[in-house]
Amino acid sequence: MGGGPVSTDSAGTSRLDSLTTWDSDWSGLRVVVTGIGLSGFSAADTLVELGARVVVVDGADTDANRAKADTLRIVGAADVLLGADAAAALPAVDGHPADLVVTSPGFRPDHPVLAQAAAAGIPIWGDVELAWRVRIREGRKTAEWLAITGTNGKTTTVGMTEAMLRAAGLRAIAAGNVGTPILDAVRDPEGWDFIAVELSSFQLHWTWSISPLASVCLNVAEDHVDWHGSFEAYLADKAKVYENTRVACVYNAEQAETERMVEEADVVEGCRAVAFTTGMPAISMLGVVEGLLVDRAFIAERRDSAAELATLADLGRNAALHTVANALAAAALVRAAGVEPAAVREGLRSFEPGDHRIQPVARLNDVLWINDSKATNPHAAAASLSAFSSVVWIAGGLSKGVEYDELVAANADRLRAVVVIGTDTGALRSALARHAPGVPVIGAATDHTGGDDTTGGPAAGEEIMAAAVARAAAAAEPGDTVLMAPAAASMDQFTSYAHRGNAFIEAVRGYVEGQAQAVKEQ
Repeated sequence: MGGGPVSTDSAGTSRLDSLTTWDSDWSGLRVVVTGIGLSGFSAADTLVELGARVVVVDGADTDANRAKADTLRIVGAADVLLGADAAAALPAVDGHPADLVVTSPGFRPDHPVLAQAAAAGIPIWGDVELAWRVRIREGRKTAEWLAITGTNGKTTTVGMTEAMLRAAGLRAIAAGNVGTPILDAVRDPEGWDFIAVELSSFQLHWTWSISPLASVCLNVAEDHVDWHGSFEAYLADKAKVYENTRVACVYNAEQAETERMVEEADVVEGCRAVAFTTGMPAISMLGVVEGLLVDRAFIAERRDSAAELATLADLGRNAALHTVANALAAAALVRAAGVEPAAVREGLRSFEPGDHRIQPVARLNDVLWINDSKATNPHAAAASLSAFSSVVWIAGGLSKGVEYDELVAANADRLRAVVVIGTDTGALRSALARHAPGVPVIGAATDHTGGDDTTGGPAAGEEIMAAAVARAAAAAEPGDTVLMAPAAASMDQFTSYAHRGNAFIEAVRGYVEGQAQAVKEQ
C-alpha cells in the first residue's frame, strides 16, 4: 500500500499530497493511529496539535495505556479505544471513514486494522513519514536528516553520528528507533541542525517521501522474517533508506546486498555512492590503514591520498571489528554533511556505548560475565560470540522466524555449554543438535535438560534469568566467558531487551554477592 491518499478537495487534488509542512492545513483531517506506545502517543499528540481528528486504537488495556489515553483526551480532540476488541477492526472517525492511518512500528501489515485500511484504499504512514512532512515550520530551524538502518549496529552508529556532529559545534540529536521518538525531536521548540535518525525495517516499510542528506544501511542478515513475510521483503524495506537521498548513499563494501541497494535506489541527481570497509579503502571509500581510520571519499585528492580521521586507539576498549565498521559509517555520514576530521576523532573519543551491547558485568574466579541482550538476532550474536574463545552461552527467546545453523556451526568450537531461555527455542536447539552435538544444552527451567521454558510473561523474567545465571555459573570454568547474547527477541519473557539485560545484570550481581558471602562465612 503506497502513500497515495483517497480523499480529495473540491478542486480534485489530493489533500494529503498538500500536507508537506507543519503550517499546511491539517485541520479536521480524520486519522486513525495504531498503538499508544512511544511512537503512537507521539503521533497522536502531534496530530491533535495540528488540528486533526484522531482515534487511537491499542490492543492492550493497561493502566499505563489508560493514563496515556486520559492525557490525549485532555489535550485535544482524540478518542482512544483500548482492548482486543477495539483493535480488531478499523474504526470510523466522527462517524466517517478515516482519511489516513498512522501506524506504530509494532503493528504488522497483516494486522486487521491495517489490512482493512489497505483494502479500503486508505493511505498508511508511519510516524517517520509524518515527522518528515511536519519538519518544516515557519519561524523554526529545519534539521537535516542523516538516516541509518541495518540489521545490527544502528544504535551505536546513530550515537557516534550524534557525538561527531556535536563535536563539530552543531546542535544535533539521535532520534527515531533509538529512543527519542522522531516526532518529539521534530517538535523541539529550538530546532536542530541535524537529526541522526535510526530507522528500523518496520518504520521504513511505512515511509514514502523522506529525502535525507545522507543515508546508510550498515549490514543485512536474516531478521524479522515473521513481520515482513520473507527475507526478500525485509531487504526491500531496508533498501528504502536510500530512496531520495541527496548527497551520499553510504554502503558496506563487505556486503554486496547493500551495494545493490544503492545501485537500485532512486536518488536525487548528483548523489554519490560512498563505501566503508574495515580493510584498505579504494577511491570513494572510508577504511583502515595501519591502525588509522581514513577518508578517501570526501577529499579533493582522493585519487592518491587519504585524510586521517581517527585511530583505532580512539575507540578505546570498543575497537572490535563491527565497532570499527560502525565508526566508519558514522564518519561517512558526517563527512557528507561537511564535518571536519578533527570532529570525527573528538566524537569517537567522547562517545559512550549504550548498555546491553557486549557490556562487561562482573569477573569472578577468572570467569567474565558479559551482557549482550541487544543481540536480538543471530547476526548480532555472532559479533559477540566471535570475540571470546571459550563461552558458556545464554541464548534463546522469540526467534522471529530465523535459522541458527550458520551461527552455531561457526561458533561450535568455542562453546563449553549453552543455557537456553525462552519459549520459542526449537530452531536453536535443532541447530545445536546438528552442529554442536557434544555441547551440553541446559534448560533454564527446573529440568536442566528439558524443553523450552514455557513460563511466559515479563513477570517470570527475573526468576528465569536467575536460574539461567546459576546454571551458567555451574558450567563455567576459569578462563571462560558467560555470554548472554540471546540471538532472539525478548518479549516472550521480558518487556524488552533492556529488561532482559537488566535482569541478567541483577542476577549476576546476586550470584557474585552470594559467593562473597559464602567466602566470608567459611
